[in-house]
Amino acid sequence: MHDRQTHQQTARRGTGGAPGPSRTGGDGSRAPGGSRASGGARRRPPGAACGTGDGAPAGGTGKLRMTRRGRILAWTGGALGIVLLGTAGVGAWVYQHLDGNIHGADIQVDGARPVNLSPGSKNILVVGSDSRAGANAKYGRGLTTMQSDTLMVVHIAANRQWATALSFPRDSWVQIPACTRGNGSKSAPHHFKINEAFSIGGDSGDIRKAAACTIKTVEKNTGLRIDHFTSVDFQGFKGMVNALGGIEVCPKHAIHDKKAHLDMDAGCQTVRDEKALGYVRTRYSVGDGSDLGRIGRQQEFMKALAARAQSKLTSPGELYDFLDSATKSITTDKDLAGLKPLYDLASTVKDIPTDRLTFLTVPNYYREADVPTDKANVVWQYPQAGRLFSDLAHDREIGAAGKKKLAEAAKNPVTAHSVQVRVLNGTGVPGRAASAAEQLRKLGFAVVGTGNAPAADKTGVSYPAALRTQSEVLASRLPGVKATESAGAAPGAVTLTIGPDFPAEMP
Repeated sequence: MHDRQTHQQTARRGTGGAPGPSRTGGDGSRAPGGSRASGGARRRPPGAACGTGDGAPAGGTGKLRMTRRGRILAWTGGALGIVLLGTAGVGAWVYQHLDGNIHGADIQVDGARPVNLSPGSKNILVVGSDSRAGANAKYGRGLTTMQSDTLMVVHIAANRQWATALSFPRDSWVQIPACTRGNGSKSAPHHFKINEAFSIGGDSGDIRKAAACTIKTVEKNTGLRIDHFTSVDFQGFKGMVNALGGIEVCPKHAIHDKKAHLDMDAGCQTVRDEKALGYVRTRYSVGDGSDLGRIGRQQEFMKALAARAQSKLTSPGELYDFLDSATKSITTDKDLAGLKPLYDLASTVKDIPTDRLTFLTVPNYYREADVPTDKANVVWQYPQAGRLFSDLAHDREIGAAGKKKLAEAAKNPVTAHSVQVRVLNGTGVPGRAASAAEQLRKLGFAVVGTGNAPAADKTGVSYPAALRTQSEVLASRLPGVKATESAGAAPGAVTLTIGPDFPAEMP
């Protein structure tokens, strides 16, 4: 057994350079129009300048500007960038220990999957795992399945010149495809919050199936091919924060959230242990209680964690504690399971210019606008969400201009309920128009009539010139279907003609 002193001595003997060989084998506020916009401590007064965004070292007076490398670490919750911070200088025994901490999962995603439209680019699905096993039981002992608290896709461009981190609100109302449960049975396809996918696959505590169902759900609803998976667990997160001596946050208002086990006064303060975890988990007691606000707090917290790690991890002991907690908290797909694969991936993006690192949240609005009885969920805003997914799938950069355009569109979203649809059956099979109309109503669309049409080879959407945007809202929900302007289209409504390719259930 090696004690702490041995760990420190071993770390001091590191010679630098890249890690050695890997193991074998492998404030979300409500915007105008009802949408949600896409994107014993020392103290200062509420609203004062806060160290969270700048990562000021404890006890220092200056502020540390976050480097590109640190921003990438922040994006991925530490899973990719952590190894870039510290493993280059550790000795062989420590390297092997940290490498062995990382859990690798053999993830098998069944069924049809999206085609990779941009070879060379990478889509990495990142999950903040809310497991309630072991030490995590205090956050919900009655839960019998795995939980996901944060969900994002990090897209790394094929040319490694830009990257985008796309967050998915966990209250997103989406289609959950059939997934394999822990006992081997299949769940039925249905609509629900996107984070349920992790729970369905993880109902027996199997991270492989939880990851597979989440990947399948994200791919089904976005058309993005997921290349890698990584998750970060609660307890490892706390260990990382504690190894840094805590992180400074500056809430403008006091926070009292029983669910997050959090009581905080307003003003800047350094948080660690349960308070740090509660801060990034709190939701209902801050702002409008939405998941959008939490996403923003989590992103800012991870930026601060990255910056503080870069400034504070100067002693071998601190470095070891941080990396030990970080690597213990990480689960990846088998191809990323090890320090070297993670290091190699992170190294490919470390020189991306800061102004080409883009943070986005899937554009969305309250589902209540489409379904008045639903007060709890959001739906993605189309056609903007569809275009965003298509851009990433084709490796097209969104950038600052694209982000600004999304924010402008979020002020006045065209809701599904505002789109009037006439449904025509072009399959010759009785009942198809009525079935499609029912699906549309469940999604909030206003169906104004059904009927029959001449035989159609494929599903199509047509519209009068005045309803172009409304037609795009509908067509975006049907992969592969394009809207066509037609002088003969019924005025005041978009026409959906059902062909044999119409899906059994719309996303």
